[in-house]
Amino acid sequence: MSAPLARLRAIMARLRSEQGCAWDRAQTFASIAPYTIEEAYEVADAIARGDFADLRGELGDLLFQVVFHAQMASEAGYFDFDAVAESICEKLVRRHPHVYADTSPAGGPPPAVAWEQLKAEERRAAAGDRPAGLLDGIALALPALVRTDKLGGRAARAGFDFPTSQQAADKVGEELAEVLEAAATQGPMRAARVFEEMGDLLFAAANLARKLDIDPENALRAANEKFSRRVRAMEALAASAGADFAALDLGAQERLWTQAKREESAEGGEGR
Repeated sequence: MSAPLARLRAIMARLRSEQGCAWDRAQTFASIAPYTIEEAYEVADAIARGDFADLRGELGDLLFQVVFHAQMASEAGYFDFDAVAESICEKLVRRHPHVYADTSPAGGPPPAVAWEQLKAEERRAAAGDRPAGLLDGIALALPALVRTDKLGGRAARAGFDFPTSQQAADKVGEELAEVLEAAATQGPMRAARVFEEMGDLLFAAANLARKLDIDPENALRAANEKFSRRVRAMEALAASAGADFAALDLGAQERLWTQAKREESAEGGEGR
């Protein structure tokens, strides 16, 4: 084991000891899970920004989460950090027979196909006596768009998918019409209907993205950032004219939006 990793594990053990930190001792798997997810997103954010100095620190924060969970598991007698590392080593070797197997890869399926076949075998083994389901192993805690992409992709492998992206696009139009129809109704079930139809619309949009080979989560992240960038530009334009953006009427705000888009396009950004 490397000295830095050994030091990190020793620090974690001390923090969880009676002589350590009360906050760290009070944590559980459930209480730490949100931090684990947050740190993973911060890693992705550093990558998206191309900030590799920040990425180094964020990867350290994510590694700390792994060590934290492993320390709690060790205290409870479930497993320890070495078992976690051994588990992923075994999985990587098992899923790369074209690299580690003694036989020639020429006689086997392509690596990507072999990877999916091995994952399917693992799902069947995990299912035990019950039949393995097509959607087994897709975590409930994934961001909704990520999970939609995985659900649609898994179903597509079994042939349950729109044959063309145009048919997927038509489904988006159909679901949009149903949202508007539900929104136009009255009565106690209106909110529930709109909620359900809106979910169907978002699911259909994510499926269309998958059919177009676009990651819907990344596409929405990019759209969020573009919107944020343009709103900041609008605020700056308003301030330069001595106005408060929030106090402007919608017409004035829309003119600033158009100006912000035009200036962004002139600087090489994308227009829409």
